Amino acid sequence: MTTPPITIRVNGHDRQVGEGATLLDLVTELTGHALGSDGRRADGGRLGVAAAVDGFVVPRGRWAAHALAPAADVEVVTAVQGG
Repeated sequence: MTTPPITIRVNGHDRQVGEGATLLDLVTELTGHALGSDGRRADGGRLGVAAAVDGFVVPRGRWAAHALAPAADVEVVTAVQGG
């Protein structure tokens, strides 16, 4: 039996994720990169991403433990070089 998805808000848009999804799962899906449980790219490359949930930055090392709750407001930002 599968559980129904939950709705969260990601960068201002509603998105459905599976119940029990973590911030690591979401960032993996959004970036298309395989990530380790520490939030770093599995291939050793730079990720250049930060994430906040409900206005609080979640350190990369805690993404795997941060379960997404229904109606969570998530911001995922990518670092851009330049000025």
